[in-house]
Amino acid sequence: MPKYPKKKLAQLLLQACVHHEIENVVISPGSRNAPLTLGFVNHSKTNALSIVDERCAGFFALGMAQQIRKPVALLCTSGSALLNYYPAIAEAYYSKIPLVVLSADRPKHLIDIGDGQTIRQENVFANHILFQTNLINEEAAFQEDDRSELFLSQARLVDEALTCAEEKMGPVHINLPFDEPLYETVEFLYDFSPLFEKDEVLPTSLLKEEPIPVEALQHFADIWNGSDKKMVLSGSNFPDELLQTQMSHLVKDPSVLVLTETTSNVNGAGFVNNIDQLIFPLDKDELEALRPDILLTFGGMVVSKRIKQFLRKYPPKFHWHIDAQVALDTYHCLNQHFDVSPQLFFSQFFFLAKKVSSPYQKHWLDIRGQRKIHHQDFLDRVEYSDLFVFDKILKSLPNSSNVQLSNSSIIRYAQLFDLDSSLKVFCNRGTSGIDGSTSTAIGAACARKEQTVFITGDISFFYDSNALWNKYIPENFRIILINNGGGGIFRFIPGPKASDALDFFETTHDLNASHLCRMFGIAYEAASNSGELDTQLKSFYEEQGKPKLLEVFTPGQRNDICLKDYFKALS
Repeated sequence: MPKYPKKKLAQLLLQACVHHEIENVVISPGSRNAPLTLGFVNHSKTNALSIVDERCAGFFALGMAQQIRKPVALLCTSGSALLNYYPAIAEAYYSKIPLVVLSADRPKHLIDIGDGQTIRQENVFANHILFQTNLINEEAAFQEDDRSELFLSQARLVDEALTCAEEKMGPVHINLPFDEPLYETVEFLYDFSPLFEKDEVLPTSLLKEEPIPVEALQHFADIWNGSDKKMVLSGSNFPDELLQTQMSHLVKDPSVLVLTETTSNVNGAGFVNNIDQLIFPLDKDELEALRPDILLTFGGMVVSKRIKQFLRKYPPKFHWHIDAQVALDTYHCLNQHFDVSPQLFFSQFFFLAKKVSSPYQKHWLDIRGQRKIHHQDFLDRVEYSDLFVFDKILKSLPNSSNVQLSNSSIIRYAQLFDLDSSLKVFCNRGTSGIDGSTSTAIGAACARKEQTVFITGDISFFYDSNALWNKYIPENFRIILINNGGGGIFRFIPGPKASDALDFFETTHDLNASHLCRMFGIAYEAASNSGELDTQLKSFYEEQGKPKLLEVFTPGQRNDICLKDYFKALS
């Protein structure tokens, strides 16, 4: 017989999560959160997972929610445990990933009196949260007397929070004070179902959005149809067949140049998918020629720093951004925000847009073609380095894999290469931090049957090494660790190398991952040259009955020189 928490506040929250179909709950151990832990562990409709380190737990839940596109709940005890969620919450906020943060707390009368494991938890995530509420202690709100309206108000707050996470796709925080005793149980659920009457479930459809009035859209279509230099720039997107079809249709207009990135998850021969390759060698006159009349943007964060610099220095006459929630003025020239999904916008806009005769697209695609020739010529003769290794690794990835990339050099190298169109690529670009990339990748792998391959740098990997303290890592999960002995990006960007404090930027080290892998039961392989890398990659993705890590050592003192030579060779 399952045992549920006796506390009504815990049961209210449990039943609300079940009503909102929040199935996955990532729990970090503690005592103050025991009532909710007992509820989630014993309910048949919730999948409780235990991750000890709260920072890792936060990113693990983020990785799951990233893939299933539904809220995942986090549960922790009181005190500093909650603060360790903050990096993942900030990432979820900027990447529009739904997380439901449930924090147990001491009752209000125990705050700031010197009681143990107690901090000010109310509104602690105020700057990076979509909704937050501090519920009232059970002793005040859940007695069976004439204060039932207080009880109902708590239920409404919980329902509002969970609805916000679902509809606005981001993090919410519910703080729940529990008084002792904490471990009392009952063998039944209180009947809170009238508080959460099931709403009619509508199929996921663009019709759930309010279309843009045609007369309003016609004004922008007239501007569009009168321009012969239009640039469409896609940031990060979850893979979407309709969006892929729409972008493929868009490039049929010769006046439209479509720029994408690895994390855009849209592919096509008519797209410029290696932005830095195209822009880096351009002189002032060529940059002026590239300047569009209209810039149309959608998707999340853009990796390329050069496209940001270009569009800020050579702003278009019109910048229109498409996003159902946020108007991102990344290039400091935003004129119009269309607050709908890109899919709905293009579904409407294509009925009004006309093809315009123009050499704009062809001219820049021809230059892109030349860049690709120079790119391959350089790779054919490049020495063993990060660039060489990336070429080998990206070509080896199994079709239809989910690819997770860490930040810093890793995501930037990935932008230089063409990936197979069947791959789905993700990276924590909301805040672009290195802190939780491994945990995110493992969470994502747990949510997908397809193989997940995580490519990471050494500093990011060792920083998040507690991510491997996880009993849920799928057997087909693969990590490729590129170890160049430090933060190699600081040798490439101007400034750090010329300073007298390079060690403090680069963080040089002599670490390797072999002992970590042994401790956490992960198969370990290593490569230090081209021959060893070829040998290891031949069997690396095959089933072995356990997760596997390939550590590729590269020469940290040569990588920045090689990359600078690469960009020189593009022109």
